[in-house]
Amino acid sequence: MDTKSIAQSKNFKTILWLIGAAVVVLVIFEAGEFVGYREAEFSYRWGESYYRGFGGHRNGPPAASDLGGDFMMGHGLFGSVIKASSSSLVMQTRDNTEEVVLISSSTAIRRFRDAIAPADLQPSDYIVVIGTPNTAGQVEARLIRVLPSSTIPTPPPPSSSDNSQ
Repeated sequence: MDTKSIAQSKNFKTILWLIGAAVVVLVIFEAGEFVGYREAEFSYRWGESYYRGFGGHRNGPPAASDLGGDFMMGHGLFGSVIKASSSSLVMQTRDNTEEVVLISSSTAIRRFRDAIAPADLQPSDYIVVIGTPNTAGQVEARLIRVLPSSTIPTPPPPSSSDNSQ
């Protein structure tokens, strides 16, 4: 058998088609694996930033046995302003963590019914921030509401029925 007759045989062409199809399937599989890895990586980083940004549990969501007062605030932050500028502010939350809040031109800032500018935020103002965390662990604010000082809730005293037995 010579090479020309082998290259023109039906079996040889079928084998080439099968090899080509296998290569195409492997390329598609690798592309799916690449996309899936990128999605999982993004999801992981977003989840870590969410917990960092909103003061939740550092080691994942709370377990069923951990139903104390340590739930994360799912939609935002509450605390006092430490430092404010036109594009960001640093605030101290109830659990004494400092959080960076990014302010954009679309961020609504309200004191009572009045819209105010970021420059009107003063250190020690108590605020509620509603927004979303970014991948750097900062909160991109959509709404900042300045609370009147007479409505600031005081944290409850620690429970005497601690689970540390």
